[in-house]
Amino acid sequence: MSAVLDTPAHARNDAAPVQTGLRWINRYAQLGASYATALAPQTLPADHPPYWVGQSRAVGDWLGLAPDWTTSSDLLAALTGNAPLAGSAPVATVYSGHQFGVWAGQLGDGRALLLGEVLSETGSGLEIQLKGAGRTPYSRMGDGRAVLRSSIREFLASEAMHAMGVPTTRALCVTGSDAPVRRETIETAAVVTRVASSFIRFGHFEHFASREQFDELRVLADYVIDRYYPECRATDVYQGNAYAALLAAVSERTAVLLAHWQAVGFCHGVMNTDNMSILGLTLDYGPYQFLDGYDPGHICNHSDTQGRYAYARQPNVAYWNLHALAQALLPLIEDERLAQAAVDVYRERFPLELDARYRAKLGLATHQPDDRALLEATLRLLAQERTDYTIFWRRLSEHVAASARGETRAQALRDLFIDSTAFDDWLSRYEARLTQEPLQDSANTMLGVNPRFVLRNWLGEQAIRQARDKDYSGVARLLALLERPFDEHPGFEAEAGFPPDWAASIEISCSS
Repeated sequence: MSAVLDTPAHARNDAAPVQTGLRWINRYAQLGASYATALAPQTLPADHPPYWVGQSRAVGDWLGLAPDWTTSSDLLAALTGNAPLAGSAPVATVYSGHQFGVWAGQLGDGRALLLGEVLSETGSGLEIQLKGAGRTPYSRMGDGRAVLRSSIREFLASEAMHAMGVPTTRALCVTGSDAPVRRETIETAAVVTRVASSFIRFGHFEHFASREQFDELRVLADYVIDRYYPECRATDVYQGNAYAALLAAVSERTAVLLAHWQAVGFCHGVMNTDNMSILGLTLDYGPYQFLDGYDPGHICNHSDTQGRYAYARQPNVAYWNLHALAQALLPLIEDERLAQAAVDVYRERFPLELDARYRAKLGLATHQPDDRALLEATLRLLAQERTDYTIFWRRLSEHVAASARGETRAQALRDLFIDSTAFDDWLSRYEARLTQEPLQDSANTMLGVNPRFVLRNWLGEQAIRQARDKDYSGVARLLALLERPFDEHPGFEAEAGFPPDWAASIEISCSS
C-alpha cells in the first residue's frame, strides 16, 4: 500500500519538539497501518527559511493556542514542517476515488499530512493537517508541495466560507518559503495548516471496498459512526442498520452543504469523490470560484473541459458521488433497497434546503402558493443578462432595508439591468409579495444572509501578487473583510464592487 521514500538529507527532521500546550489524542492514527502511513513532514532547505503569510486568530482561539502564537518562531517552524509538534503523530492517509467520473484507483494524501487530533477549548476533537509539507507514499509523481498562490486561496476561502455559515474545513495559517517549486512556472513553496473535525472522505471508503478489504471497511465505518454519528446506532433507524443510517446521515449533510454552495454562488470546481467530506464539509479548495455574473452553466475550472462540475450541475454531481459512497458501503449494508433509500435522503432534503436559503435571500418568512414561481423568475432575470450575483442580492437587501425606513433604493437595483422593463415587472411582483411580510424583519434577514463581500478571484489575485513581493498586508486586509462579510466596512467599496476588466483573464485549474 505504501512506498519507501527517498528522503533528502535536509528533509530529516532532527529538531526538538515544539511545545504548544495542545492536548493531543490522535484517534485516527490509532486505526493502524492499513489506513495511514506514519511519517514526518519533509523539512525545507535551511537556505530558504519559512515566514508567516497569513494567520487566523479566530482559528487559533478555537484550537486553544496561546495568544502570542502569531509571533512564535518555534510554531512557525513546526507549521512549515521544519520541527515536530510535541504530542502529534503525523500520518498520510490512504484513499481512492473517482476523478471527473472515472475510477482513478488509489490516491491518498499526496501533499498533506494529518498531524493528529487535539481537544479544542470546547472539548471537541479537531484534526490538524499540513498541506504542502512534502512527499508522502501517495504523492505518485508529485513533489508533495503546495505553492503560495493556491495556499493563499485556500486559507482565505476556508475562513470566508465559515463566516458565511457554510460548512467547511478551516485554516489556521499560511507559511511561505522561497524554496522553488515547479508548476507551469517556477513558484515558491507554502504550507496551509488546515483544521477540521475530520478529513475523512468518500474516497477512504471506496479504497477498502474496491480492494474487497471488508474488515478494514467495517472498522473505518464503525470509527466514523462512533466518533461522529453515534445516533446511527439507534435500533429504530433504518431497520437497525447502522451503516445505512450512516449513509443517510451523510446524504443529509451533503444536501445541506450543496444548498449552501448554490445559494452563495460558490463553484467548487473539482467535485471528485476524494474531495467529498464524510461530514458534509467543503473540502479541498483548488480551482473554486464565487460567481461574478449569474450563469448557471459557468465552469470555474479551466481543466474541466467537459463542464462536469459547472455551477448548475453541482447538486446532481453530489448525488452521483453519494451513489459511489453507497456502492462502497453496500458490503456492510447488505441491502440495495436500503442503500438506495439512504441515498435518496439527499434528493428529498436538497430542494427543501435550497428553498429555505433562497427564501431567506428574498426575505420571505411565510409561505405563499406563488413563491416558487417568484424564485424561478428571479433566477431567470439574473441569468438573462448574467447580472452580478453578489451585488444583486446585496442591493436587493439594501433596497428592502430602505423601504422599511420609508425610502427606496430601486434605482441602484435597476442600474444592474439593461432591460429595465423586465426588471420593473419583476420588482413590482416581488414588492407585492413583500407586503405580506414584516418589512423590517425581511430586511434584517436579508442583510444577514446576502454578503457584501465574497472572495472573488480578482481580490484573491491582488493579494497573491502583493504576497509575491513580500507584502502580506493584502492577505490580512482581505481576511478582515471576509471574516465579517455582511458588515459594510466603509472605505472598502471597491472590494464590494464589480470585478475589473482584467479579472476575466484569470484562469484557475486543478494546479491552482
